[in-house]
Amino acid sequence: MRVRDLLAPGAPRLRLLAAEEELDRQVSGVMTTDLQDPGRYLHGGELVLTGMLWRTVPADSERFVRTLAAGGAVALAAGEAEVGPVPEDLVEACRRHRMPLLAVPDDIAFGTVTEFIGRQVSADRAADLAALVDRHRLLVSAAGGGGLDAVLDLLGGDLDLDCWVLTPTGAVIAGPADRLSAQDRDQLVRAHLAAQRQRRRPPHRARLAGGSYSLLPAPASGEQDAPQPDCPLADWVLAVAGDVTEWTTKRQQLAENLARLVAAERHRRDEGRRLRRRLADEVLALLRRDADPAEISRSLYASSAMAARYESPEPKSQAEEGSWLVLSAEGTGLPEGVVRAALEEALGGVTDRALVAGTGTGAVVVLPALEGPVPADTLRELLAPLEAGLGSEGRITLGVSAPASEAGGLRGALEESRHARRIAASRIGRVCVAGPEELASHVLLLAAVPDEVRRAFRGRLLDKVIAYDIEHQADLVRTLEAFLRSDGSWTRCAARLHVHVNTLRYRIGRIEELTGRDLSRLEDRVDFYLALELA
Repeated sequence: MRVRDLLAPGAPRLRLLAAEEELDRQVSGVMTTDLQDPGRYLHGGELVLTGMLWRTVPADSERFVRTLAAGGAVALAAGEAEVGPVPEDLVEACRRHRMPLLAVPDDIAFGTVTEFIGRQVSADRAADLAALVDRHRLLVSAAGGGGLDAVLDLLGGDLDLDCWVLTPTGAVIAGPADRLSAQDRDQLVRAHLAAQRQRRRPPHRARLAGGSYSLLPAPASGEQDAPQPDCPLADWVLAVAGDVTEWTTKRQQLAENLARLVAAERHRRDEGRRLRRRLADEVLALLRRDADPAEISRSLYASSAMAARYESPEPKSQAEEGSWLVLSAEGTGLPEGVVRAALEEALGGVTDRALVAGTGTGAVVVLPALEGPVPADTLRELLAPLEAGLGSEGRITLGVSAPASEAGGLRGALEESRHARRIAASRIGRVCVAGPEELASHVLLLAAVPDEVRRAFRGRLLDKVIAYDIEHQADLVRTLEAFLRSDGSWTRCAARLHVHVNTLRYRIGRIEELTGRDLSRLEDRVDFYLALELA
């Protein structure tokens, strides 16, 4: 049970006085004492009941609570029958040590509290259930994916222990999805990825508005084309409500067994994915050598049939196949295989028919456009949590093609996705995505220009203006951008900048003097616009 259960309906009428944020601590037993130093009798996980007879001066409260915190007690319940209301110095000491403090009214006996906790806590049941989970681990590894949900339901029903298995992008693989919001899942996986990137030893602890959670990794199986063990971008995450480090030994063993069960299920799923990966690599090879569309179509049909065999009711015939999208992705500062595995996990929640082929540090994805094109913004939002797991040099860029209505159009879609990826790579950010709609703009041309040419072009037009701004705080660059955004309209630009038109004319004149350009000419305006885009 948790400390908060002592405040739930049906529990003894206790009052919370301090450390509301620590109510998710697990209670393993009860100790009643009025010793000034009960530390030698604490084993961790106890709720301490006391009549406060140890207190003679206010300083005693600090010493007593410090001893409880050091001994691993999870909460203190102070009875008011002997010495009256709980003193403020004890409340303050509990706040300092983040020790939940409950007041026991004078009409409630300590025996009533002890009996209530005894009914709620059963170490034997936890041990039995840990053994059940351990046995079920082998069953799940051989049977299929439904077993995880069954075990998590069992834990929730028998031990009031909420657990979830999440992908690194926050999708729910198993567990009560309705009891964990999308925002909470996002925060949990980001906390896990950040902790793994910093090489902190699990379990990791995350605190949300609803309480604390423990996070344990379920790594990829370590195949040749899977990510390295120290890169968490493709790991499943076991999220457990509460702080595992504060549990009793038996309950910690339960969490460890559950993590092993999740890892076994992950390994089973990865084994089943091998054939699908070979099909994805085959499709990419066919596209690269511009194979006959009929041959490509047969491979796509085989992948659809495989998805139907394991996950969908019935495969579509070759004639019924719809349009397909192609995604090109590249990882910077990441080991080989990481981007492929990360996209497999991320897109698994979108469609079970995505084919993800590896290209060293990148990947190429062919997936059905089931309801039209996948917007770049949707993919960017889907992959955003991965930012927390990227190191200082880590980066993922991804380009999306327009739908190809038949297999023969996939070769062109592949080239289109590669051009879109180059646009994404020209942007600032850890996870950048560009879509086909951007291929008809000047952005495509800029992305194709070598970096040294881009820097030289930008420098010739803007370096003097930037230097002038730094020396005189003149705000010329912002003025130039606003002038171009206003299509050269003096009145609209002055209103946008909240300056007089004469001030605007002076600034534009100064820009023209510094650069030798004429902003009344279309050619010079275009050059300045492109230079600002490059900046």
